[in-house]
Amino acid sequence: MIDEIVIEDPSLVVLIGAAGAGKTTFAARHFAIEEVLSSDRYRRLVSGEEANQSATRAAFVWLHRDLEARLARGSLTVVDATSVKSAARRALVARAKAANVPVTAIVLDLPAETVIARNNARPARTVDLGVVRDQLAGVRAALDGPAPLLLAEGFTQVVVLRDPVEVDRVRILRRPT
Repeated sequence: MIDEIVIEDPSLVVLIGAAGAGKTTFAARHFAIEEVLSSDRYRRLVSGEEANQSATRAAFVWLHRDLEARLARGSLTVVDATSVKSAARRALVARAKAANVPVTAIVLDLPAETVIARNNARPARTVDLGVVRDQLAGVRAALDGPAPLLLAEGFTQVVVLRDPVEVDRVRILRRPT
């Protein structure tokens, strides 16, 4: 069980997990609100609704712009999005590399039953079960194989949290660079 995660400061932290895995709660617990770039928040800015998937492209244009600006200023930045697709992660890693900062993946690889139950319990923005299952498969694909795909994509550190208790009790330590 992982007790501590050491994060370089500045750096980029990418939270990876299906809807309902607890990424937003994790981000709020460990990082200041101004450090977190949330895809849901950007969708709300673009369309007025966090769950409006048709606003995703425009939302990520804004998110990437703000990410580049924060990294250029030397600010630790956390991206709170599912990031279960390789192309989405590569775009984030490329921005971190351009800013010459390390990039950490924190993967919330919780049991499917836990994620689905949490998603179903969300009051305002339940994600379709088929979409959640696809996202869970995306997380699994990123972690499977002889060499984790995430390391091949350019992440400098990959931390995988597989138990809700572990997610709740882990501490984030910052190491200035």
